Amino acid sequence: MKKTVLITGASRGIGRATALLFARQGWQVAAGYLRSTTEAESLINQIASEGGTAKAYQADIADPAAVSAMVQAVEAELGPIDCLVNNAGIAQQKLITDITTEDWARMVATNLSGTFYCCQAVLTGMIRRKTGAIVNLSSIWGLTGASCEVHYSTVKAGVIGLTKALAKEVGPSGIRVNCVAPGVIETEMNAALSDETRAALAGDTPLLRLGTPDEVAECIYFLASDKASFLTGQILSPNGGFVI
Repeated sequence: MKKTVLITGASRGIGRATALLFARQGWQVAAGYLRSTTEAESLINQIASEGGTAKAYQADIADPAAVSAMVQAVEAELGPIDCLVNNAGIAQQKLITDITTEDWARMVATNLSGTFYCCQAVLTGMIRRKTGAIVNLSSIWGLTGASCEVHYSTVKAGVIGLTKALAKEVGPSGIRVNCVAPGVIETEMNAALSDETRAALAGDTPLLRLGTPDEVAECIYFLASDKASFLTGQILSPNGGFVI
């Protein structure tokens, strides 16, 4: 029987690369998305054209009721969720004095609360079955902090704390919880950076380039796979040596 993975933010960037990799490894893919309907449909069609199984599920992960409904729909249509990849997230660069209460609330709701809601929703079934894997997406800024990204760095550090605490709590139930904390990756999120800034970031990376979504996807898939069967509560950071 095929395993099922639920990937939030699956329509673009790292999420899309991860969905394609899981599908090519024989998994059924539940692709969560919020607004990128066209991109989500394109992903599903691509997976289908390659002989895989995938369905798209629209939900705002900042809304616990929407998350619960999404998980119930996935389990009804694709079966038990064997792996959750908490990839959906937002970013913003602002001085702390310019961050509004709305900016702060939105960052926390999406990047931290959304991860919590998704974990909580899938764990009912995982604990009952005594098996499962969760991979959360943080960032190197969750490890080191980033100037002009105080709210982003804070919630990404929170994801790391959530990962470690949850790994201890659900480990006895046979469930592994790990985290990937990427460096600077070639995604739409970073496409808004100027060429000068991108060149400077590449120059500050020992491998002298930015990472790719496919490289991050490989790390995510490894942590979800049986090859990582004795890894839980760990932070894997594909960053080209930017942080050592």
